[in-house]
Amino acid sequence: MKTNIHPNTPPLVAKRATLGFLGALAVAAASPLVAESLGEPGRSSGEPNPLKNVYFGEQHMHTQNSFDAYTVGVRGSWAEAYEFAMGKPSKLSTTGEKMQRKTPYDFIAITDHSEYYGVFKNMADPSNDLSKHPLAKRMASTDPNVVRSAAVEIISTIAANDPVEDFVDPALLMSNWQDFVKVADRYNDPGTFTTLYAYEWTGIPLGQNMHRNVFFKDKPPVMPFSSFQSDQVSDLWTYLEIQRAQGIDVLAIPHNGNVSNGLMFAPTKMDGTPIDERYARRQAALEPVFEMHQTKGNSETHPLLSPNDEFASFEPFNKLIALKHNSQVTNGFYRQGLIMGMKLETELGSNPYKMGVVGGADVHSGYQGNEEWDWKGAHGGQDDTPEKRLSPVVSASGEANYIVSSAGTTAVWATENTRAGIFDGLNSKETYGTTGTMIRLRFFGGWNFKSNLVKDKKFVEKAYKAGVPMGQDLPKKAGKAPSFAVWAMKDPNSGNLDRVQIIKGWTDPLSGWPAEKVYDVVWSDGRKIDDSGKLPPVGNTVDVTTATYKNNIGENLLSAVWTDPDFNPDIKAVYYVRVLEIPTPRWSTYDSARNNLPLPKEVPATIQERAYSSPIWYTPEAMKTASK
Repeated sequence: MKTNIHPNTPPLVAKRATLGFLGALAVAAASPLVAESLGEPGRSSGEPNPLKNVYFGEQHMHTQNSFDAYTVGVRGSWAEAYEFAMGKPSKLSTTGEKMQRKTPYDFIAITDHSEYYGVFKNMADPSNDLSKHPLAKRMASTDPNVVRSAAVEIISTIAANDPVEDFVDPALLMSNWQDFVKVADRYNDPGTFTTLYAYEWTGIPLGQNMHRNVFFKDKPPVMPFSSFQSDQVSDLWTYLEIQRAQGIDVLAIPHNGNVSNGLMFAPTKMDGTPIDERYARRQAALEPVFEMHQTKGNSETHPLLSPNDEFASFEPFNKLIALKHNSQVTNGFYRQGLIMGMKLETELGSNPYKMGVVGGADVHSGYQGNEEWDWKGAHGGQDDTPEKRLSPVVSASGEANYIVSSAGTTAVWATENTRAGIFDGLNSKETYGTTGTMIRLRFFGGWNFKSNLVKDKKFVEKAYKAGVPMGQDLPKKAGKAPSFAVWAMKDPNSGNLDRVQIIKGWTDPLSGWPAEKVYDVVWSDGRKIDDSGKLPPVGNTVDVTTATYKNNIGENLLSAVWTDPDFNPDIKAVYYVRVLEIPTPRWSTYDSARNNLPLPKEVPATIQERAYSSPIWYTPEAMKTASK
């Protein structure tokens, strides 16, 4: 029997299509994204698809070439990380446990830390001169206490920004980086599997996370820029601007605002002085998207910032990295950052936080662990068995291992699966991030969308023509209120869809405080909004004792055209989509059920996986003119 695969399904996923996907396809058959004759030239003939395809991938992970991954026992190589992403059988490097992705990725960026890039691996190589260094000899000791003390000594130099001189030789960094470039090039297969040139800049003043992942389009630099050269993000931007001046296209993606101690989306620079127009303009030009979710928690919002959002508390990670005290909440989360950015734009003429959304892993175990049911841990030998993962002992991350989330996933709408295609998609912000699930999501904004647009066979073509996709500004005002078209289809290997929401943010004109509202736009199972204005829960079919659930609630596909009922044409606003699945088992529940281990009470047994679109912004024409 021939299986009709959804036209936006990654090619490697299509090869793995199972009967489990047929249920979704049966409902989706009348959907415009299935019925529309897109042709999928980007996936079959190698020709670009002007209506774009969605490509799923990883843009944040670590191998043995990251100092912290190596010190927790990880020996996974670049090649092994690529092969796991491609869906090939693999082994967890610390235990030898067999593992294989159920759904292969379309692209991947390995982002090893530029600080001591590959140095620990060099120290362990007897043929390398670094193996003769006193610290290397201590690292090679058979006494675990000696190894631990040496590792702590080396890692502490990063927090102090006082590197071991012999380990930061520019020639050494250049050599290790060029080795990475060669492996990335070997696995890059345009049209099928894309490997991006990337690394992580690890600015962490006083334990406050200001890390950025740095990505290059189709030409790598001679070597990365590390926080040893400067832990100030403005100096990283100077490096990026120099690369661009030399014809090397580059961008940066910040992550973990939730543990930035309120620095990530503040109205001030890292030194505490107010952001000025030049600073705002540089950040807007160099950092187009933000990593919403990863193993160190979710950075969308916080219950203290969004008390009326019943889904605001999702996979929290509160402690500053490797420290015992909580990160400051204010100015540490994306939703508040979007509103702060519009406020700064009004004052300065540029919006430093006009960022789209991606998801990531930040897994320091040599693999990408976005599949909840097959989580192998995030920190090498610290959590590579179920017993370690469910232990209440606080790990080096600053939290107990069961607090850590499974990885997120990045989805990019692009004309083709190539380095240029994925990079341009990131740069244009036509992206979305998920908590690991591979939900398909389209989001468009305009002024005259018809109510049945999402049911039109030419939905995507008409939406591009009459409006803008996620990540863009609404076109010049041409109606009383903006309307938004949203289309979401479930991941065939995950739960059905509960609801689609649109979150709106603005600044209250009277108080000057950030304001927000969550709108339930379309939902499953014929539920009704109750007298309190809330949509009742979708239900919960999870059997915690067996870590199983039933897909007999929720929907395979949800779509709608929604018009803002509270629109004020004189106030800037920002809109983004949040799609929620029905409850499914959390990774800790799978571990508990499979291994007869106690279920941690400090984390929920079930979660509602979700996807977050990049926003669409509205600016009154008078303000647009004034800022020019």
